[in-house]
Amino acid sequence: MKRVIMTVPGFTVSAFILLLHVNFVASYPSGKVTKSCHGMIPEHGHTPQSHPAHNISVSQMTFRPGDQIKVTLSGPPFKGFLLEARDAENLSGPPVGSFTLIDSHVSQLLTCEDVQGSAVSHRSPSKKTEIKVYWDAPSSAPNHITFLATVVEKYKIYWVKIPGPVISQPNVLPFTTPAATTAPMPTGPPVSHLTRSFNASDCGKKKFCIRSPLNCDPEKELACVFLSFTRDDQSVMVEMSGPSKGYLSLAFSHDRWMGDDDAYVCIHEDQIVHIQPSRLTGRSHPIMDSGDPLEDMAWRLADGVMQCSFRRNITLPGVKNRFDLNASYYIFVADGAAADGRIHKHSQQPLITHEKYNVTGDPKNIGGSRSLLLLKVHGALMFVAWMTTVSVGVLIARFFKPVWSKALFGDAAWFQVHRTLMLTTSALTFIAFLLPFIYRGGWNWHAGYHPYLGFIVMVLAVLQLLLAAFRPPLHDPRRKMFNWTHWSMGTAARIIAVAAMFLGMDLPGLNLPGPWKTYAMIGFVAWHVGTEIILEIHAYRLSRKVEILDDDRIQILQSFTSAEAEGYVFKKVVLAIYVCGNLTFLTMFLSAINRL
Repeated sequence: MKRVIMTVPGFTVSAFILLLHVNFVASYPSGKVTKSCHGMIPEHGHTPQSHPAHNISVSQMTFRPGDQIKVTLSGPPFKGFLLEARDAENLSGPPVGSFTLIDSHVSQLLTCEDVQGSAVSHRSPSKKTEIKVYWDAPSSAPNHITFLATVVEKYKIYWVKIPGPVISQPNVLPFTTPAATTAPMPTGPPVSHLTRSFNASDCGKKKFCIRSPLNCDPEKELACVFLSFTRDDQSVMVEMSGPSKGYLSLAFSHDRWMGDDDAYVCIHEDQIVHIQPSRLTGRSHPIMDSGDPLEDMAWRLADGVMQCSFRRNITLPGVKNRFDLNASYYIFVADGAAADGRIHKHSQQPLITHEKYNVTGDPKNIGGSRSLLLLKVHGALMFVAWMTTVSVGVLIARFFKPVWSKALFGDAAWFQVHRTLMLTTSALTFIAFLLPFIYRGGWNWHAGYHPYLGFIVMVLAVLQLLLAAFRPPLHDPRRKMFNWTHWSMGTAARIIAVAAMFLGMDLPGLNLPGPWKTYAMIGFVAWHVGTEIILEIHAYRLSRKVEILDDDRIQILQSFTSAEAEGYVFKKVVLAIYVCGNLTFLTMFLSAINRL
């Protein structure tokens, strides 16, 4: 989510919401959990378990400043942990002392409260059953020390501040455990089951609706992505529907980028749907918040479609990370896979509104796009340049020199057409190359090999122009070297451009739908190669008709006879068929881009 996520590899914006793996372990698989040092609570958004399944043991029950005590955390397999020593008489205070690792392959030291090594955590999310470390007693240690551990079995199953034994300095008053009070386990707002599907009958009348395809109805169309907002005095009712087996999410954003967004996620888990607010802090896994601000939560699963609804107040002045819905925002809708209550990067680019909207204002009926205009234009220009203009230009230069040899504006007609097409290719490539930089404000480090291949193509296109500007005369000794260099660079550019198009079609910013795009691109390549093979065979057969008259050694090429006319007609027919097929492939891709 900033594009909801809802990660993204995917709300992207992907998602908007994104990504990844488990725990502290989901949000922090590497164990870098210094943000949780004080409260020792993973930012998972689930309720911690109440009955500890793990145990903390120590090598001795008394200590003096400077002593080193072995501490062991053990129990059923777990993925993540956080271990600290605290003043037993002030458990909310800062960590006490520091630790020394026994096995640095499974655990690591953290710096909490500016004290290096004052906590220990996991190094990876691999399963473990026992952790052993040494605790080094400081010179200013309090009289009584206890060890606390937070243990993560998996994303939604964890224990917070499991208490260990209390160790004491000698000759101090015995530690007295304060009278325990039993606090009720936190419970979320009630969630009910929807008895019927949402519908679009009030869109634009009572509801502010976002739909894709535009004007679809979730009651009648399974593929309809639907989001509606209905104002009711000082609150707003939200309905969200779409095909998803994992999660659906929406986000309010100040811009079109993921980060610092107000997001809401409906997660399918164990045949039920959890509805939770979350916040996004960049291109990372969303941080789940308490569902307390939400009311009237309900959900429905049917025919591969997830539907969920909830109500929230328009303004929530006492709740952090929730936006005031009296203002205008870009709105994201994303979907993706989920496992064990943890969402993964969205599988496709989030649906994003074209401009900012106030969902509590006048009811509207709008759509959105999964690809921004600049990226659509980028893809369209590259398809035109490297599927059409360059391909036709290459065929003309290779096979049509004798066909269009007459002068046109001072040069042979074939050369004028070839030069015009190649200049057009370079111009389109240059414009298209700039558009992602304008959109991103710089280089895109999340697009794999595609931008690197595009950069190489751009460089080769510029070099081809420079090389052509210094083309030697026809009979110059350097002309042969020029011809080979020109052909080699052009061929390399075409091959790399096709590879870049194959990769670019699957990027979230464009992400053309369905597997057909791969087959269509393979079909285009086969169409072009097949046309070149046909024309090569035709040229070879014509060359076999050359006869040498031995008596006066005059070379006669039968293309000066009726065979020449027949050969020219054949080439023109092949070119016409090729251009028609080429334009058919191009139209398929441009139509798909326009529908995004």
